[in-house]
Amino acid sequence: MMNRRGFIQSTGAATLALALPQRLQARTTLERAGTRIDMLSDGYLELPADMMLENMPQEELAEVLARHGLSGDQFEPPCNLVLLRDGPRVVMFDIGAGPDFMPSAGHMMQAMDSLGVVPEDITHLVITHAHPDHIWGLLDDFDEPLLRNAEVMMGRAEWDYWMDPDTVESIGAARQSFAVGAQRRLVEVEDHVTLFEDGAEVLPGIQAMSTPGHTPGHMSFVLDAGGQGLIVTGDALVNHHLAFERPEWHSGSDDDLEQAAQTRLRLLDRITADDLTILGFHLPEGGIGRAERLADNRYRFHAGV
Repeated sequence: MMNRRGFIQSTGAATLALALPQRLQARTTLERAGTRIDMLSDGYLELPADMMLENMPQEELAEVLARHGLSGDQFEPPCNLVLLRDGPRVVMFDIGAGPDFMPSAGHMMQAMDSLGVVPEDITHLVITHAHPDHIWGLLDDFDEPLLRNAEVMMGRAEWDYWMDPDTVESIGAARQSFAVGAQRRLVEVEDHVTLFEDGAEVLPGIQAMSTPGHTPGHMSFVLDAGGQGLIVTGDALVNHHLAFERPEWHSGSDDDLEQAAQTRLRLLDRITADDLTILGFHLPEGGIGRAERLADNRYRFHAGV
């Protein structure tokens, strides 16, 4: 018999699948030597553009935005979750926004449903960082852990930052709700959390790479999928235009502006030097692509395998 939770989740997912546009559906991206990677759409964000752009040189900024067809006061970046299936392992990277952040996000469940995957199938949840669109989906509509069978894996520096009681007071009024929301959710899964350091092999073939600045303990993850190098970048690369073309510019979405800029430069150098395929949380067309190195620390994102 289906309990109340299962009934609500299944009927809700079916209704939303009919109502939501195609950009909220799952997209299969890679299959390599027994490893399958799907990019699951959690929806998209609706963000005031000036939150990101206010610290950037405005004349050059206008030229970059115009070239990418961007205008207006709002950005709507997609939210792409990485699902890796490799034998008995079913690994998710981040868990999305859940029901409490904004209406345009938090739609992972119908993407999973389209693949025939249920939350109980997930064996590991690997977290890049603890912003709302990445971890508020940890709890379901009943404020209980959504992934009841999963080991939750998170960088120690990121965990310590969000679980520190002082963070709520020091993070600033605009992001205070981020800290309150992160602590509330992380407390509920604390018994299932494994912490790791920079460079750790968190699971076979998955290595942690410290990419701080967007948050103090932000992590990216280098994957070996059938001999092909891939990298889950989280929000170390938060868009496909400014973050690639002007990685040294300061973005208002970052916690430490200069550290985040230096991280982008270091990360893009590594990606191009090692020819890594990018699996990006806020990148377009499903979030998969490659970086091309141009001149003067400038890069170009190319969507697709």
